[in-house]
Amino acid sequence: MCGEDEKAFLTKYLVQVTLPHSDPGHAPAFRRTNGNITLTIQPALDEKMRPLYPYGTMPRLLLYWLTREAIRQKSRRLELSGSINSFLKELGLNPATGGGKRGDAHRLREHMQRLFRARISLDATLQDGTRTGSAWTDMQVAPRGVTWWDYKHPDQGSLFESWVELGEEFYSAILHDPIPVDMRALAVLKGSAMALDLYAWATYQTFLVTRKGQGRFVPWRGLMRQVGADYDDMRDFRRKAKGALQKIQHVFPGLRLEDASGGFHILPGRPAVLPKF
Repeated sequence: MCGEDEKAFLTKYLVQVTLPHSDPGHAPAFRRTNGNITLTIQPALDEKMRPLYPYGTMPRLLLYWLTREAIRQKSRRLELSGSINSFLKELGLNPATGGGKRGDAHRLREHMQRLFRARISLDATLQDGTRTGSAWTDMQVAPRGVTWWDYKHPDQGSLFESWVELGEEFYSAILHDPIPVDMRALAVLKGSAMALDLYAWATYQTFLVTRKGQGRFVPWRGLMRQVGADYDDMRDFRRKAKGALQKIQHVFPGLRLEDASGGFHILPGRPAVLPKF
C-alpha cells in the first residue's frame, strides 16, 4: 500500500470513459461511450481555427495533478509552481528534455491549453424500473488562469503568481468518488496513455471485485470501447492492452488476471490503494 504522500487521484467518470490516446485531428467532436455514460469533447481552437484536442499522456498527468490538488486544497483555485521546470517535476516529467518542440516544457504548455480550454460533456442514461431518463453535465476544466512562466529560462521563477481556477462543474465532478492511485506507478507508466488508463481502471476494478468476493469477466471488445476507441483492429488493441497490463502488474502486484476465451477475468486481490467510499 502507498502512503498518503504517494497518492494521486482521478475522477471516476474519466476512469469509466477516457480521453483519446491520439489526436482526433479535424473532427468536430470526440465521443466515447461505456455502458450508460458517454463522454464528448468539444476542442478549443487555435489562432487558425484548428481544433486542439487533449490527447495522450500529458493531459492524463495534468488531470491526476489537478484532482489531487483540488482534494488536498479543497479549493477550485490552484496555485502553480513558480517556474515551468518546477511544475514539470511535480508531474513526474523531466526538465532536462529542453525547451524545443519535443521537450516536455513545450508539450506541457501546449497540452495545458488543449485540456484547460476544451469543453467536456458527460451524458448518462438513467433507468428506474420501467422509467427511463437522462442526465448531463457540460463543463470546462479550467476556464480561468494565469501563467508567468519564462519558457526561455525554464528554471527562473516569477515575482507574480501563476494559477488556474477549475470550472465549478468540473470541480464537483472530480470530488465525487475520486479513484486513488499510486504516484510511483504513474511515474513508471507515464510513457503510455493506454497503460495510464488501464492502471486506473485495474485499481478500481480490483477494489470492486475484492469487495464483492468474486471475479469479473472482461471482454476484450468491451474494454476496447471503454479505453481504446482509437483502435480499429481488435487484434492490435488486444496485443497492446496485454502488453500494458503486463507492465501494470510489475507496479501493481496485487492485480490478478486470468485468461479466458474472448477476454480475461480480473480476480480479487490486494488493491494498490484503498478507495474511501
